[in-house]
Amino acid sequence: MKVIRPSYEILYLPEPDEILRVIETAGRTCYKSEHKISHDSAKEFIRRIIKSGHESVIEHSFLTVKFICDRGVTHELVRHRLAAYSQESTRYANYSMDRFGSEITVIKPCFFEEGSDKYNIWLRAMEQAEKNYMELLKLGARPEEARSVLPNSLKAEIVMSANFREWRHVFRLRCSKRAHPQIREIMIPLLQELKKRVPVIFDDITY
Repeated sequence: MKVIRPSYEILYLPEPDEILRVIETAGRTCYKSEHKISHDSAKEFIRRIIKSGHESVIEHSFLTVKFICDRGVTHELVRHRLAAYSQESTRYANYSMDRFGSEITVIKPCFFEEGSDKYNIWLRAMEQAEKNYMELLKLGARPEEARSVLPNSLKAEIVMSANFREWRHVFRLRCSKRAHPQIREIMIPLLQELKKRVPVIFDDITY
C-alpha cells in the first residue's frame, strides 16, 4: 500500500494578457465602451466589473485542473454543477495489476499526526481494506464488485474544468475555514497560485 499527499496540476490556463483581453472585450460590449480599450485598461475595468457583481463577464474564460485527492474530496468537488469532470473509475481500475504497483494508493489525512494513535488506527484500516480488496479479486470478484470495500481515503484523480465565475464560487466555499480540511489542503494552494498568475480575477477572495 502506498500513502501519498494530495496535489493538483493546472492543465489549461490561457496567458494572463489573453484572459484580460477577452474579458474586457466582452464586458465593454455590454456598455458599448470598446473605444476606451487601451494597452493597460483591462485590469481596472475588470476590477470594477467584479466589484459591481457583474460576474457573468468573467465566464468567458476558464481553467482546467487535475486533482489527486481522496475519494471523499471528489464527492464534494462534483457538487459544483457548472463544471465538467472526468474521474478515475474504480469500476475499471484493477489495483492488483502491475501498472498500479499491485497495491492501492491512499491519501494521507492532514488532520492526523503521523505516528499518533489516530493515524495508526487509520493506517491499519487502510491496510485491512487493501487486504480485503485483493482477496476478493483472488476469489474471482470483478473490480467493480471488489471496490465496495475500498475506503474514502483511496487516491482518486479527477480533472475539473469550469469558467472563472464558477471557480470564484468554488474558492469562496472550499477555502473557507468552515470547509473540510482536506479540500482546503488543495484549494488554498491553487488559489494562491492563481492570485499570482491571473491578475484581478481572484485577488479579492480571502480564506
